[in-house]
Amino acid sequence: MSAPVNKPHEIVERALELSRADGCVVIADEHSTANLRWAGNALTTNGVTRGRTLTVVATVDGSEGTASGVVSRSAVTADELEPLVRAAEAAARGAGPAEDAQPLVTGVPEAPDFTAPPAETSSAVFADFAPALGESFARARAGGRELYGFANHELVSTYLGTSTGLRLRHDQPNGTLEMNAKSPDRTRSAWAGRSTRDFTDVDPAALDAELAVRLGWAKRRVELPAGRYETLLPPTAVADLLIYQLWSASGRDAAEGRTVFSKPGGGTRVGERLSELPLTLRSDPKEPGLETPPFVVAHSSGADQSVFDNGLPVSATDWIRDGELTRLTTTRHSAALTGLPVAPAIGNLVLEGGSQASLEDMVASTGRGLLLTCLWYIREVDPATLLLTGLTRDGVYLVENGEVTGEVNNFRFNESPVGLLGRAVQAGRTERTLPREWSDWFTRTAMPALRIPDFNMSSVSQGV
Repeated sequence: MSAPVNKPHEIVERALELSRADGCVVIADEHSTANLRWAGNALTTNGVTRGRTLTVVATVDGSEGTASGVVSRSAVTADELEPLVRAAEAAARGAGPAEDAQPLVTGVPEAPDFTAPPAETSSAVFADFAPALGESFARARAGGRELYGFANHELVSTYLGTSTGLRLRHDQPNGTLEMNAKSPDRTRSAWAGRSTRDFTDVDPAALDAELAVRLGWAKRRVELPAGRYETLLPPTAVADLLIYQLWSASGRDAAEGRTVFSKPGGGTRVGERLSELPLTLRSDPKEPGLETPPFVVAHSSGADQSVFDNGLPVSATDWIRDGELTRLTTTRHSAALTGLPVAPAIGNLVLEGGSQASLEDMVASTGRGLLLTCLWYIREVDPATLLLTGLTRDGVYLVENGEVTGEVNNFRFNESPVGLLGRAVQAGRTERTLPREWSDWFTRTAMPALRIPDFNMSSVSQGV
């Protein structure tokens, strides 16, 4: 009687053994999460979950080219492996030739911990954080504030194996902390968030103190009309906008004339200056505190990824260097089509090149302008200019003569992140930040605050 196949590396090996296709890629993602939630200065829920997702990519060679089929399922057991593999093979045989077909990746050294158990999180990740949070509840209660929010920690161990011999592994921790403070009558609200790998570097007392200051600012209310205002975008807002820019930076789409990075008359804008400030926008899988997989993990094919590239090594990439556009995202296939270098998407984003000024320093040097807290409900209006629209949320503040003098109404904005980089007149100190809008998908960012002389608040919003 054979031994049970339960460990993730065994599941990958068994699926590869079962494959009858010309090529096969198997990705096992082992998930574990721990979370806390609170409302009205009291914990409400907590929990721990575990799960597995298995993705099988089958490739089938034909006279007209290579086809691919991809099937993903959750909670896959050993008995369900063969039906899953057969389903991927059937999908490949029923599909036409894949446009992005390439030989599967070879020659990447095996991960030394490929056969090790998956990393797991637990409620112990909050051992120091939870008591500090309880102390913050007491301070907030005494100060007439109500705290709401959640802390979530996730560990994903990814095991990637291919029929060409790759055996790769990556453990990805991801922690997010979001906290809202509200006045007892719920007329004032402020938000703060942090990203973390392990909750040892987040301080709920510091967040509560920051929120208390913002609620104090909101005691004076000023109504302002729509218009263009000098605006200080905090790091979280800059992150949300530049993440969307990265998602829109497909080299192929640009070469085909469909995006803001398309050059009039043909080609791309690679080599053009996008900002007069010496800003560098980059990604690096080894960035300290923001580490991501050092190889491609693609569960599907799209504009900026290809299942055929699974396991392809990725390295530090400058998307913008000293204000100049230097790279657009490409797969091996789209790089060959466009003549651009191979530049896979990477799961972190850093903007640097500004001064060492803090956001407080930038407020102090403002004659009259707006200070934002965060953005939300961001949507694309025009891909040709990457015009985005969205709303401000949880505090827009009026700055006069270097001091915050009150809270103003919320706005809908219409802006392009590419245009903002071109018009920014000051960038502050780069710091790790949590993007609020995209925190479910992309959390590993480090950004400065930006000063925009004419940010377009297109209409007044009644949102909070």
